[in-house]
Amino acid sequence: MRVVVFGYMSWGHRVLDAVLAAGHEVPIVVTHPDSDNPYETFFNDSVAALAATHAIPVLVRERAGDAEVIDRIRAAAPDVTVVSNWRTWLAPEVFTIPRLGTLNLHDSLLPAYAGFAPLNWALINGEPEVGVTAHMMDAEFDAGEIVLQRSTPVTDDDTVVDLLERTAAMFGPLTVEALELLASGRTDWTPQDRSRATYFHRRSDADNRIDWTWPARDIANLVRAQVDPYPNAWCLHEGRRLRIAAAGVTDAPYGGTPGRVFVRDGKGGVVIVAGADARRGRNPGLVVRRVRTDDGQELSGDEYFRRLGGYLT
Repeated sequence: MRVVVFGYMSWGHRVLDAVLAAGHEVPIVVTHPDSDNPYETFFNDSVAALAATHAIPVLVRERAGDAEVIDRIRAAAPDVTVVSNWRTWLAPEVFTIPRLGTLNLHDSLLPAYAGFAPLNWALINGEPEVGVTAHMMDAEFDAGEIVLQRSTPVTDDDTVVDLLERTAAMFGPLTVEALELLASGRTDWTPQDRSRATYFHRRSDADNRIDWTWPARDIANLVRAQVDPYPNAWCLHEGRRLRIAAAGVTDAPYGGTPGRVFVRDGKGGVVIVAGADARRGRNPGLVVRRVRTDDGQELSGDEYFRRLGGYLT
């Protein structure tokens, strides 16, 4: 088939590579411009560079609804368009051009976690599994009929980077399998149950600030959802920002006031009281294992908290 590819960063790269390896013809590729965002630099296997090695014409756009994009895609006469990690809205004038429609790859188990940062949000919320959905694009964001889904369980030790690696590995094979189904003439895809749909916004610095009234498990989930290269979860200690690089949950309960720097755990960490009802003494605490100060110094909890007492806010 003739497949136009819209893609960006490592996810788009994997999809383009898989489409080419499966023997499909790619007449044109559309990608975003390079970014100096640390996250985008870290995961940026270049779609444009891969296209260039195969002598495929590339259009670079932040948004792709202009006349040149539309004219070039129409001229390419694609059977299908595949979209992977495209960050801006695609107009119907673009995604309806291919005769078989446009297939979007999204890294969540739709209809849950549509929108932005789905793996981060899912890990914060303690979801038991995450995955990737191949669905047909329509006018509503991440809401089209589902062609295929694949999932992977979330363990207690997984960070968001672990989940990124596992789900990114699904993008290429899932795309190729979905293209085979489209080529077969099937159109009996599964409508999304919109009563189960959730839609999440981009994460910002404020979203990474720790609320010590959260249960310790939820705070630990936030920490592992924001490991490097993402901006880390953070709080204030004595008026200065403190990033929490690694944390866990105690087996025993610790009571008192949320945010209290309580006791050493004997393994290099320090226990912080957590939970809205911590005063009852029935909640586990959060073990802060590693921290990072604003000057970039990384220390164990023991090394940083020379004195116990005081509060994280």
